Amino acid sequence: MSTAFLTHPDCTNHITPNGHPEQVARLEHIYRALSAPGFATLDRREAPECEDADILLCHPQSHLNAITAAVPSQAVVALDGDTHMSPGSLQAARRAVGGCIAAVDAVMAGEVGNAFVACRPPGHHAEQSTPMGFCLFGNAAIAARHAMERHGLSRVAVVDFDVHHGNGTQALLWDEPRSLFIGSHQNPLWPGTGMPEETGAHNNVQNWPLPPHSDGRLMRATYEAEVLPALERFEPELLIVSAGFDAHADDPLAQLEWTESDFVWLTERLCDVAQRHCAGRVVSTLEGGYDLNALAASVAAHVKVLMERAG
Repeated sequence: MSTAFLTHPDCTNHITPNGHPEQVARLEHIYRALSAPGFATLDRREAPECEDADILLCHPQSHLNAITAAVPSQAVVALDGDTHMSPGSLQAARRAVGGCIAAVDAVMAGEVGNAFVACRPPGHHAEQSTPMGFCLFGNAAIAARHAMERHGLSRVAVVDFDVHHGNGTQALLWDEPRSLFIGSHQNPLWPGTGMPEETGAHNNVQNWPLPPHSDGRLMRATYEAEVLPALERFEPELLIVSAGFDAHADDPLAQLEWTESDFVWLTERLCDVAQRHCAGRVVSTLEGGYDLNALAASVAAHVKVLMERAG
């Protein structure tokens, strides 16, 4: 089988202020990297627009109403100091949610072995009624709830290796006993959450903070000692990955010192777990990564492993 690559031109219509790290150029660099000959066999699909009911799997109607009302007729507006909307932002965010849902559907149907969703805005900081950290809706959490509610899964794991803690995904899945959320992230660092004592309402949350200036050796040791065994015990029926690439040593927003080889290793180990427990079913969705060249190289490395494991 192949790897699905889901994106949509609408995701380049989400405009942020000049100099903002979460910019259109992120997708442009990813597109160029994945246009190389080695990626010719990707199953390229357009991310569909989600339905309101999809967003409401995790967010209340009041949140959807507030985001819809905030769409400007022109220019760019700030929802907070970090999070902005332009006239095309809501459509882009619906594509991001829809892409994750379509990826779950394709993997569960056996159409593809795994999937990577390259949409923006990202999602893992959006809480139930609070857009934040560049995020409007909880893309990964919505995908997990979709897999549970509509595909009948009873064990869905979400692994978030973005350098910033996925506070939104954690909050959205906090009370969900069918999920396991595991985050590895730099600490101290914004948003200041993600401590080991945050364990979820059903002991379904694990956080593994990593100190600034630590490199891939500590990450690998942490995953081998803690994360991978927890996933093995959980025996997921589907593995969703919040794939942030801002732990790269060149990223301007944090101080972890990973390289592309670390993302390769981590993707291989996560695919190993998925192969043992859920027929290789992995849905990976783009979160952070703000040095454009490091982002492109890291995504290419990540997707290349997915392609190698899809068959």
